[in-house]
Amino acid sequence: MTEFDTKSATVLLRAFAHPTRLAILQELSKGPKCVTDLEDLLPARQSNLSQHLALLRHTQLVDFAQDAQTRCYYLARPKLTRVMLDELARNESPVTKSTEQIKAEKAKLEAKQSSPPKKPNEKAKRIVRAQA
Repeated sequence: MTEFDTKSATVLLRAFAHPTRLAILQELSKGPKCVTDLEDLLPARQSNLSQHLALLRHTQLVDFAQDAQTRCYYLARPKLTRVMLDELARNESPVTKSTEQIKAEKAKLEAKQSSPPKKPNEKAKRIVRAQA
């Protein structure tokens, strides 16, 4: 598993954690929309949508282009947003494990972590020496 900044990840995940913001992201995944478009599509007022869009902009999930008085929003991180929305739509069933399965997995992980690092084979040693 890749290491990541947990504080940044928490802020990002909180942006997904609201029904109106999820609905905005779903609509924007279909293509750019202006605030008036979103107001027509979603059961929220313009002022409420603007607050949610500001938070989504702060987390860099969305951005906008402005033409005079009209702001049109689009996904600034389309791949991440689509992956999250797709995973949420899958509605995966929870996994259940027995105590024995958990113990076996834990023992396997501990054995892997405690094993000494592998020594390079003789051919690899010769290549390294030849390059030096």
